[in-house]
Amino acid sequence: MNPFKHLGRKAKGQNTTVDADQVLTDVDDQQTEHEVHPELSLHPQWTVEEEDRYVYQFQNNDLEPLKPNQLSLAGFELNVTDKKTVEVGAFVRHSLAKGITLEQASIILLDQDGNKLAKKQFDLSNLGKLPAKSSRPWLFEFGQNDLYVGLDDLPSENFQLAFELKKKHQLDLAESWEQSLATRDKDKLKEITQSLEPPKPGEVNFMGLEAKHKDDGTLQVTMLIRNGSDKSLNLEQVPLVVEDATGDVIAKGGFKLDNFQVQANTSKPWNFIFPSDLITKDEPDLSKWKAYPPQNQ
Repeated sequence: MNPFKHLGRKAKGQNTTVDADQVLTDVDDQQTEHEVHPELSLHPQWTVEEEDRYVYQFQNNDLEPLKPNQLSLAGFELNVTDKKTVEVGAFVRHSLAKGITLEQASIILLDQDGNKLAKKQFDLSNLGKLPAKSSRPWLFEFGQNDLYVGLDDLPSENFQLAFELKKKHQLDLAESWEQSLATRDKDKLKEITQSLEPPKPGEVNFMGLEAKHKDDGTLQVTMLIRNGSDKSLNLEQVPLVVEDATGDVIAKGGFKLDNFQVQANTSKPWNFIFPSDLITKDEPDLSKWKAYPPQNQ
């Protein structure tokens, strides 16, 4: 089986690289400066004519070498099928000194200027185990729902395939907090944010940080609003219920927010202050507590 029907001597796409530890876990750093020329490795289930094998070998030999501990996607062909899907052929290359098996990964199709043309989640375990320092040709198929542009706007040359790397979940501080918090308090919030398991993709949740009674009789609850989406979150109103260590509801109310935004893939702390008339229990046990938006809201 050879999925590519229009193999040519000259690769039409470009090469992108990432550090292997941005995609893989358990990567052993190689203390060497030597460049690596990954060797061609065809999938064991492929049956390839000798002429096609020669073309694969020629194209692979023409690719630039990799630095130690790198992964690379080197596109060589892009075709629009009769079913109006887009097939992109690329060499999946790596420079690790051991065999690797890739898993789920988000792959993006870019033009030569880095503009995003398509995006799709692929199960890369289908490539099988890639031998050490190897290069395996593979077919990436994008459906029309995966495209950001029309089929007529796709380039036939100088396209790129790349791993879409999710940025590390970070702390998002409001400007007022940036200006008023001491450096040690900012560092503590950053440490908390980074120590927590990040929210799942698309998930938004609330985590309680601190609850305390103020001298004026109000209850101040500090919450960490965690946005796991790849889009910014705008909140106008937040209903909250607070329970103490006994499980009793001690406060309940709604808060109107003004231009409150949580950036994509970040967590933002905020203080919610319940006036005394919204506090439903005298002398609550705040040794343990939780706050959450009610389910029926």
